[in-house]
Amino acid sequence: MTADGNIRALRESPFELLRELENRARLAVSGQGRAAALPAEWVGVGFRLGGESYLASRDEVREILMPPEAMTRVPGTKPWLSGIANVRGQLLVIVDLRGLLGSGRSTLDRDTRIISVNHREASCGLLVDEVLGFRRFVDNEYSADVPQTIVRCEEYLTGAFRRGSETWPVFALRQLVESDRFLKAAS
Repeated sequence: MTADGNIRALRESPFELLRELENRARLAVSGQGRAAALPAEWVGVGFRLGGESYLASRDEVREILMPPEAMTRVPGTKPWLSGIANVRGQLLVIVDLRGLLGSGRSTLDRDTRIISVNHREASCGLLVDEVLGFRRFVDNEYSADVPQTIVRCEEYLTGAFRRGSETWPVFALRQLVESDRFLKAAS
């Protein structure tokens, strides 16, 4: 790196500029240098449930799907288990998340999506009102305090990210999928 760390000083020396850019790229990939001093970033998938927005860790989401054309209802199950669908040759259990949480049934419209949970043993998708895309936060925006929600899902929340006037509760999908409430789908 140059003594002053300024790339602009190398404008007139293209070869030296390329060498400096390569060195900085190597440092960034290795996690050394200035890149290591940046605050850690947390990435989640934003989704809406009722009138509230939530986050799920990117690691807990396998993919986002449109609701399937056909779902097969499973007899003898609770109403929140919407059915089973064939998604690219794999059976996926579809769960109405609002129904499971006791907050009414979801209605299928053009914004409705299914969050496929990344879990080694449970092949399931959660029906949500809308997916809002990736949301990025830094560590200092996180609070372990669990906010009150209208949907009443506090037992599955691990904290929240706060930015300005917005609060994004973090919904633990794995915790939900492994809970007794979720596993006891028989009526």
